[in-house]
Amino acid sequence: MNISTAYTESSKTMNITVHGRFDFKMVNEFREAYGNKNNPVKNFIIDFREADYMDSSGLGMLLNLKRQVDDNVSITLTNCKPQIKKILLVSRFDKKFTIQ
Repeated sequence: MNISTAYTESSKTMNITVHGRFDFKMVNEFREAYGNKNNPVKNFIIDFREADYMDSSGLGMLLNLKRQVDDNVSITLTNCKPQIKKILLVSRFDKKFTIQ
């Protein structure tokens, strides 16, 4: 499993941790991680601490998440390694997401 999730009821926060490669092979698994409608979510935290690679498919998955949630839901990308953060910044994802 390349995605792990943890939901915090009190803050309505879904933490999604990416392990390994964030690429096309993870599309369904990532979609399942944020698509669970059983828990109301106000904050998504996508943790890249364990990720070592991201390609354009990864960028597309993040954009799909952004399109699927309401405008009042925050999405934060955290713990990005330098090569992943560079891809996000070159792609101007800092205009659409909070990057920490």
